[in-house]
Amino acid sequence: MRIGFFTDSYFPGIDGVTYTIRAWRERLEERGHEVYVIYPASSHEPDDHEIPVRSFPNPFYDQYRFPTYRRLSTLPDLDVVHCHGPASTGIMGRRYAKKTGAKSVYTHHTPVEDYLVQGLKLPSLAAVASRLYVAYENRFLRSFDCVTASTSRIRRDVEPRKLPVGIEMDTFRPQSDRLFSTDDPVIGYSGRMTAKKNVDEILRLADDTPDYRFVLVGEGPEREPLERAAPENVTFRDFLPRAELPTFYSSVDVFLTASTCDTLGLSTLEANACGTPVAAADVPPFDETIGNANGARFAYGDVDDMKRAVEDCLRHDADTRDAVRRFSITRTIDELERIYEVTD
Repeated sequence: MRIGFFTDSYFPGIDGVTYTIRAWRERLEERGHEVYVIYPASSHEPDDHEIPVRSFPNPFYDQYRFPTYRRLSTLPDLDVVHCHGPASTGIMGRRYAKKTGAKSVYTHHTPVEDYLVQGLKLPSLAAVASRLYVAYENRFLRSFDCVTASTSRIRRDVEPRKLPVGIEMDTFRPQSDRLFSTDDPVIGYSGRMTAKKNVDEILRLADDTPDYRFVLVGEGPEREPLERAAPENVTFRDFLPRAELPTFYSSVDVFLTASTCDTLGLSTLEANACGTPVAAADVPPFDETIGNANGARFAYGDVDDMKRAVEDCLRHDADTRDAVRRFSITRTIDELERIYEVTD
């Protein structure tokens, strides 16, 4: 089967979409499929199955670029069009499917409206832009044969087919090496540092728990003000190479997130796969993915309850890896092949 991934987010940028596309491509190719990635041109050097689309810089966020267009006649013959975003490249994929009759699949990764406040600053303008964006994406999603999402709740007027992005269980497993030599509990976070990730809530806990050590990994527009506000027991580190994340997850005693914008929270499940319990805000999707078997949840905004959840995790003795086997990428690819063969 010849499959085209059309994405508005790709290397050298680092995020869940980029890693998901790479992981899905590798495993589909292992099963004999031919996978092409159509993405915004950047400093990334494409291989034979990566097709860049002319793009220009994004003034709101350096990691992402604005793709323009590429003639459909320059693309290979595809059996399946799988779009991973609603912007220019995704629109190109939808046009390709409509023109050629290829099966069309869309995966909803990110609630973009949650990030508009960050880019537009003025709340009233962001609210209007959010409503317009959601209306546009609803219409866009309804044009696909099948829409998938990591959870059943995506705040869109479509019924998605549940498809978790999948944990690479062979990669994310407990490691014997440790990054930190300290007797103090180490609380970790890894991800983008944007407004809706609410890393400032972690800093509130750090200020309240001087005997804990906090290591926050990631980059983004909020990092500089967060570093300025951080107490002495907090260390910031740049994004780690993917191969180093299992060691990081295995080195922390608790993985902590106060994010209110995740669609699955892959980093939390990867930490679980490495044997580390997770403390997460009691909001979607964590109310579906994090429980007594793999961590604890807390009321968002309540520092005392966050502290209680972290302490529960420090006492946690269940097998967190076993608790997340249902999110294995092997199961995801099995389901993805079924979707490609017979779309709804």
